[in-house]
Amino acid sequence: MALDIEAGVREYYGKTLKSGADLKTDACCSTAAMPKNVREALAKVNDEVTARYYGCGLTIPGELSGLNVLDLGSGSGRDCYVLSQLVGPAGRVTGVDMTDEQLAVAQGARAHHAKAFGFGNVEFIKGDIQRLDAAGLADASFDLIVSNCVINLARDKEAVLRQARRVLKEGGEMYFSDVYADRRVPEDLRSDPAFYGECLGGALYWNDFLALAKRAGFADPRLVESRPLAVDAGPMRERAGHIRFFSATYRLFKLEGLEPACEDYGQAVKYKGTLEGSPRTFDLDGGHAFEAGKSTLVCGNTFLMLEKSRLAKHFDFFGDTATHFGIFPCCGAEMPFSTKQEAAGGCC
Repeated sequence: MALDIEAGVREYYGKTLKSGADLKTDACCSTAAMPKNVREALAKVNDEVTARYYGCGLTIPGELSGLNVLDLGSGSGRDCYVLSQLVGPAGRVTGVDMTDEQLAVAQGARAHHAKAFGFGNVEFIKGDIQRLDAAGLADASFDLIVSNCVINLARDKEAVLRQARRVLKEGGEMYFSDVYADRRVPEDLRSDPAFYGECLGGALYWNDFLALAKRAGFADPRLVESRPLAVDAGPMRERAGHIRFFSATYRLFKLEGLEPACEDYGQAVKYKGTLEGSPRTFDLDGGHAFEAGKSTLVCGNTFLMLEKSRLAKHFDFFGDTATHFGIFPCCGAEMPFSTKQEAAGGCC
């Protein structure tokens, strides 16, 4: 089955799809809500690369200058060429993909973009995102990993996350968008080539994803944003029945000391307002917005995510873990995704 899935994905994204317009969902969304610097960077990416973009979210977090970035399932290279500009000449971007046709587009655009940007800092590797070791990627070699609507296509999603954690540096993060379902997708849909190619058949039930991420070593997955996906009317929608699909963006930090729950140590942080494009408020995730100049009580995990990552220079930190005050009020077990039809802010 593994070979069938991989061959089907290569066929669908290499030959069946010719552009984002061929998708049967609204996974590819408007650029209107993108941050200004991302819109400007995207405008410099050539048309052939952008035409073969099949992502479902915005996988460009803040504070990127000088970072070494890995894009899992980089496709035609659209996100890589955006990231190239944002990490700058001191940074590096590596794309990994297994589809020859997509890699050919990405590779063929390197010289054009190096000339347009004034520097060349992008490379592409043919490889399987489930086996990054076989692609020659070393332990603790990347500051940031991104992925845009690709992990659902992998047969062994836990292997993808474990490999991602292996190649991340301590304090690094995986920031990615993907498709999820509000329940487990039945076998007949999971084995359907069209459903799988459209990122629906391989979509994880959201609660299974949370458990999988924790098993892979990412103790506290943080949901950044989400939106429902519309599936074109017709046989595909009819077969999907009552299953709802969502595009969601998560950030997973590789940090020693993260706990399974939100524990209260009386710690606080104050945002300095210094992140580019976020002078008033910085959103760590969908539940944590930090107002510039205001001290905010946070749980121990949030404190660590800010203090031990590249975000640290933008915050002041108060307190330690000497005294434990119990648990922070936690979210319930209901589905975390937004069911509003309008696209969430930051969607691409």
